[in-house]
Amino acid sequence: MIRKFESKDIEKVMEIWLDTNIQAHNFISKGYWESNFDLVKSMLPDAEIYIYESERKIVAFVGVDNGYIAGIFVSADAQSKGIGKQLLDKIKQRYSALSLTVYKKNIKAVNFYQRELFVIKQEQIDENTDEEEYLMVWNQPSAGRERRED
Repeated sequence: MIRKFESKDIEKVMEIWLDTNIQAHNFISKGYWESNFDLVKSMLPDAEIYIYESERKIVAFVGVDNGYIAGIFVSADAQSKGIGKQLLDKIKQRYSALSLTVYKKNIKAVNFYQRELFVIKQEQIDENTDEEEYLMVWNQPSAGRERRED
């Protein structure tokens, strides 16, 4: 079930945020994520966040700010079950255009977003980590436009 974030969710959401960032970004020091924990925690209540619950337990969430996806975070034991796609589909219903940045070395995430029709628009360096990242965008297909296969 997908629902809006509530303040009581903060501890579990932050646990998922930290664990998944450390797991997905083993090329960035664990200390980087730990040092940003409090800042992110203070910003979350003001963000647009959707929670994915399974058996009354939070297993994933997505954060978005005016069409910019700050991240989709799925706990390790819930990955590869379509939960990230469900959260992304929820956001796609709310926005006609989306953007995000993803680390180039996070191949699993890059592939996921490309499967979901995001396009790499720019390659850049994340000034906080000195890692290469992609700026990716998605635009809702125009109604009535047919895809042709030549």
